[in-house]
Amino acid sequence: MFDGSVRERVSESDKKEQLRAAVYARTSSKNQEFGYSLDAQVRRSVDRCESLGWEVRFVYRDGAESGKDTDRPMFQKMLSAAEQQVFDVIVFWKLDRFSRSLMHAVQLESELREHDVNLYSVTEQIDTTSATGRFNFRNIASAAEFERDMIRQRTKMGLNELAVERKWPNDSAPLGYELDPEGRLSIVEDEKKLVIEIFELYIEERSMPEVARLLNERGHRTQAGGKWSPRAVGDILRNEIYRGDYDVADVSEHVPEYQIVDDATFEEVVSIRHRFQRDEASKSSMSDPRKERAIERMREMYRGYRSGNSTRGNPCS
Repeated sequence: MFDGSVRERVSESDKKEQLRAAVYARTSSKNQEFGYSLDAQVRRSVDRCESLGWEVRFVYRDGAESGKDTDRPMFQKMLSAAEQQVFDVIVFWKLDRFSRSLMHAVQLESELREHDVNLYSVTEQIDTTSATGRFNFRNIASAAEFERDMIRQRTKMGLNELAVERKWPNDSAPLGYELDPEGRLSIVEDEKKLVIEIFELYIEERSMPEVARLLNERGHRTQAGGKWSPRAVGDILRNEIYRGDYDVADVSEHVPEYQIVDDATFEEVVSIRHRFQRDEASKSSMSDPRKERAIERMREMYRGYRSGNSTRGNPCS
């Protein structure tokens, strides 16, 4: 047992000595203030590679790039190189330099593993170049997934508690309302008038762009103080809280004190919106052969019209 363990460790060590490494470094302006410069990250990563006997083949640097996604120039080049299997391991100073989160790193690790490319963090216990390291990485990922599920569950429980008391789930009340000290919606009369005006304008104009134009022309502004757009108008018209329908978490109930627009007006707006949606769908659903036949019929009618006019206008006929 002991000899076998020693042979396994030696084998893993021999394997590491042969690894080809790519160093990745990323900074944002904020991180540079705390000493995590590109040069510092690269230097410490290269030092670690040398201590492990790894050959640094590539160095990828993304300066002042956000870690929220993978749309970073050098990061994308590195992923493309990984697909070509020109290196065996990606070395980075800290996980947040490489990925936005541990779960994101797990996803990337799974994709890189298909190309036999591993991950290694200089400052954290992330090392997928060995069986033991991969096992530890899976455990860390499982713990992170468990924590995320717990947070999601606690969030849902919190929303349910709010919903039982018909409280609003965030600090931003919809147009027409404000939050009272207990977190419930309270109607603001001036904004209520604007909401009703939007519904009535749409019934009259039957056009969200036209409603937005009229609102801006009349000097009305959105909650954020900006100009109205067709999308902003649509958000108001589709929000069922204005008819008093409260739908949060597992609670769906009519709350009369939240109602701003009467049912008949709301239903008429829904009917108009759906009618235009059906009209658009009908237009787009016409097959190409049908369109061609319709065009050909129009051409035939036009030719017949021209021919008839030509005959009537000929003095020799």
